[in-house]
Formats: sequence, C-alpha cells, structure tokens
Amino acid sequence: MRILLVEDAEGLGEVIQDQIADEGHAIDWVQTIAHAEASLHTTRYDLILLDLMLPDGSGIDLLKELRHCGTTTPVIILTARDQISDRINGLNEGADDYLVKPFDLSELSARIAAVSRRYAGNPNPLLQVGTLQVDLTRHLVSRDGVSINLTAREWALLEAFIQRPGALLSKAQLEDHLYAFGAEIESNTIEVYISRLRKKLGRDQLETVRGLGYRMRR
Repeated sequence: MRILLVEDAEGLGEVIQDQIADEGHAIDWVQTIAHAEASLHTTRYDLILLDLMLPDGSGIDLLKELRHCGTTTPVIILTARDQISDRINGLNEGADDYLVKPFDLSELSARIAAVSRRYAGNPNPLLQVGTLQVDLTRHLVSRDGVSINLTAREWALLEAFIQRPGALLSKAQLEDHLYAFGAEIESNTIEVYISRLRKKLGRDQLETVRGLGYRMRR
C-alpha cells in the first residue's frame, strides 16, 4: 500500500514509518496539514494515518475537507484524545478507525490490514487467488498446502494485485504502491520483482500486457 502519515511527533513518526516500511509498504510522512494537502493533491494514497493535534490546525478539519470533496481514501485517526466524544466525532466525520496513543505497533498493523480489506471489498483475510491460498492477516501464501516464502517487498507487490483483482496495473502504479517520495528506483525494479514473484507463485499467475502493465489471473 501507499500510506500517508500525518504526525508531528518526531519520535512516534519515525517509529511508525519504520514499522510500515519494514512490512513492505510505501509511506510518506508529513508533519502539518499544509504538507498533507500538498501530498494528497499529487499522489494517490491507499490509506491515511491522521493525527488530530497538528501545528497548523486540527486533523478533524482536514478529514472534513476530504470527505466534503468526495475523497473516499480510508483514514485511521491516531490521537492522544481518549474521550468517547472525541472518538464519536472522528467516526461521524468520516474516519474508518480510531487508535488512541500510546498504542502497540502490531495493533496498528492489524487495523491497517483490516481497513484495507474492507475497502478492497472482502473483509475475509483468507483468500483463494487462482491456485494460491492467501492469508492477508499473517502475510502467508501457500499452494496445495505448501508454504511460499515472500520478502516484504514481494508481499507488498502481491498485495497490490490482490487489492485490484483482475485489474491491469501499470509499472508507474506499482512503483507508487511500493516506494515513498524520494526513493531511488532502478528502471527495471518492477520487472525484477515481477520475475521473482513468477518464480515463487507460478509463471501463469501474472500476465504481462506489453506496453501497458501487469495483471494477476483470478
């Protein structure tokens, strides 16, 4: 996934950034509403992690603006505000989940995965994709009962296809899914990862549409 983190606390921001990157997701971290708005105008995100108390305003106001404009990107609020009224307000304004600080990073990862599944149209973490059995919660893939080991980046690429079943994804879309702003990307990086996935999952699982991109067979 491509995730936008809006969090002004340096220590917490760094920890969340490292956690999400280690799981193979691309994450852009900004610390103000102004920078968040600039990022959202130029980049398509799969998920937003939003602090409420920011230097230049309230995260709730940014959430209201997004929903008023028709933006459906899922939002998980991260905040120190633990009053029930704050949670109700955040959810009523369009947040998809609400996590109170301090929180365990494994819980954050689980909530990110759950929200992602709901938006992909299948809340069930266990999927059958062609000849593959996929456990989205535990990041496990198997075929005929035999486990297939994937690196974090390979898993993130597989997840990109699973989120858009049958869709044709361009090289640029896959790069946006895997890499944050400023990351150095070799020209053949996507091709390399596609090749690795084919070797592990089976050559017939991923179809190349010359000049356009790639598609996972269902």
